[in-house]
Amino acid sequence: MTRKDTTWTVGRLAELSGVTVRTLHHYDEIGLLRPTERSGAGYRLYTEADLLRLQQIVVYRRLEMPLDEIADLLDGSDDAVDHLRRQRATVTARRDELDTLVDAIDQALEREMNNRPATDEDMRELFGYGFSDEYQAEAERRWGDTDRWAQSQARTAQYTKADWAQIKDEQDATNAAFIAAKRAGEPADGDVAVAVAERARLAMNDRFYDCDHEFHRCLGEMYVSDPRFTATYDDLEPGLAQYVRDAIVANADRHL
Repeated sequence: MTRKDTTWTVGRLAELSGVTVRTLHHYDEIGLLRPTERSGAGYRLYTEADLLRLQQIVVYRRLEMPLDEIADLLDGSDDAVDHLRRQRATVTARRDELDTLVDAIDQALEREMNNRPATDEDMRELFGYGFSDEYQAEAERRWGDTDRWAQSQARTAQYTKADWAQIKDEQDATNAAFIAAKRAGEPADGDVAVAVAERARLAMNDRFYDCDHEFHRCLGEMYVSDPRFTATYDDLEPGLAQYVRDAIVANADRHL
């Protein structure tokens, strides 16, 4: 028997199509999909043409089209090719709508993610080894009872990942300016290096805590007294830690 001569019972058609027997019975009752044949015992038998019609119904239902509209389409004068073309156009339009919706959701998600306080994972992603739980714990032990620590904690508590990314860009730009001045032979106590030192102080003052020139001087001394800070700068440029310290001290001296 060829496929063209094949018929299927309602149960077998349900297995093949994924449409439930109950749904097929409903389609029969409303005239949307009536089996072409009946067995001698009166059982529904679906033909190749019925299967094709069911496939078209399934597509339209996935497009959330009402059953009466589907019936009007299938019982009109269009042939199978016209139906398939219409279905393709409809699916393509829906795909474009969904793509637009996904883009909108992604943008909303990005806004929400950017507006939430940065997590430790965000900080590690941005600053790498420059951020660690160990350093944070040590900083709190050293300065946790100071007003500046409290001020810094209050300011940074709501900083987002985008805020920290901007801070990192500012720090990188300041370090690059120090390096450029040093490589150009600008003296650490000269106008160029001192201007960069003042820029670094103002960034600290604006972003974290009140940082006057004398406190900035203390930070500069720490850059050469603490090997970890020294390594952070000298890894960027040999001798940079001392150069930055000297520029900070010179800037502080100018504001005595």
